[in-house]
Amino acid sequence: MLSFIKENTNCWDILKAETKPIYIYGMGDGAVKILNVFKEYNIKIAGIFASDEFVRGHSFMGFKVMKLSEVEAICNDFVIVLAFAVGRNPMYNNIVELSKRHTLYAPDVPVVVDGTLFTLDYCKKHEYELETVYNILEDEKSRQTFSDVINFRISGKIEYLLNSTATKEEVFTDILKLSQDETYLDLGAYNGDTILEFLNAVDYRYNRIIGLEPNAKNFRRLTKNTSNIKNLDIYNYASWDTEQTLLFSSGAGRMSTIRNDATNKVKEVKGIPADSLFSKLDTLPTFLKMDVEGAENHAIVGSQKIIKNGCKLAISLYHRNEDIFAIPLQIKELNPNFKFYIRKQLYIPAWETNLYCV
Repeated sequence: MLSFIKENTNCWDILKAETKPIYIYGMGDGAVKILNVFKEYNIKIAGIFASDEFVRGHSFMGFKVMKLSEVEAICNDFVIVLAFAVGRNPMYNNIVELSKRHTLYAPDVPVVVDGTLFTLDYCKKHEYELETVYNILEDEKSRQTFSDVINFRISGKIEYLLNSTATKEEVFTDILKLSQDETYLDLGAYNGDTILEFLNAVDYRYNRIIGLEPNAKNFRRLTKNTSNIKNLDIYNYASWDTEQTLLFSSGAGRMSTIRNDATNKVKEVKGIPADSLFSKLDTLPTFLKMDVEGAENHAIVGSQKIIKNGCKLAISLYHRNEDIFAIPLQIKELNPNFKFYIRKQLYIPAWETNLYCV
C-alpha cells in the first residue's frame, strides 16, 4: 500500500465490528446515504438523534428522533456517526468537542453516489493514479492535505480533517497571487458568494467577471446579489463539454446536479463549453474557478482552450470518488506546465477540498 496511506481498516468494517451502541447524528440525505451503506454491510444502529432545536417528537427512517441528552441518559458509552456536513463555527467546534466525549465517525459517502465507496480496495485499484498525483504536488502542505483527505475518507476519523486546513484568503495570497487586472470566470457561481470572495481578494479592482449558474433559483439570487457590480456578465447555463440541452435536478442549496433520468423535479438547462463564451472576445480568463457539483470532468473538457492558455485554476475535488486523482491528472494532461496545489477549508466531511493550479 502507498506510504502516505496510514489506515488499514475501512470505517464501515470498524462500525460493523463495533460492540457499543451506534447512534446516527442527523437527518436528511446524508443519513439516508449512510443507512443504505449500513444495510449493505449489515451494520445495526440503536437510534437517531438530532440537535435539540430540530427534535419535535417526530421520527426518521422508522426511528424516533432523540436529543443527545436523551441518548446520554440511556447509555454512557456509545458511538456517534455524523450524517451531515459541518463547515462553520460554532457547530464545527461543537462536533470537535463531542468527539472528545464519545467515539465519533464521519463516514465518507460521495456527494454524487455511483455505487462505489472510497475504501482500501478502491485505493488499491487506483494506486497508480493516487501515487502519480501525490508526486506532482508542489509543496509539503499539499501532500499532507492529500494524505489526510484520503486517510479520512478510508477511516471516517475527523482528526485527519483537523490537521490541514487553509482559508481562502491564504490561497488567494500564497498560491493564486491574484492581481488587480484579472478576468475571472466563475463556473458554478451559486448566489454570488465566490464572486464576492474574488472582489475582496482584488480590492474590487479587476478587468471583467463572467459567471455561470444553472439552478434557476440560485440564478435569481445571483442576479440580485451582483446587480451593482460593474463589468459583470452572468448566464443561467450549465458548464459542459458541448453545447446541448441537459436535464438538471435542482436540489437544496448548492446540491444541484445534471441528471440522466427524467423526473418531475428535473428541468432542462442549456449546457455550454466555457471556451465558447470567449470565442468572440479578444482575451481569455486569467482566473477560472470551477465548482459544478460532479460535472467537473465535462466542464474541464469544455474549458480546454482556457486551461491550455495557462489560466489560474481553482477546482473542486470532492463531488465524486475519483475527483481527488482524476481531475489533477486531467489538468496535467491538458497543461503539463502547471504547478499543482491542494488545500482544504474548514469542513467535515472532506468537502471544500480544492485543486489550485498556477
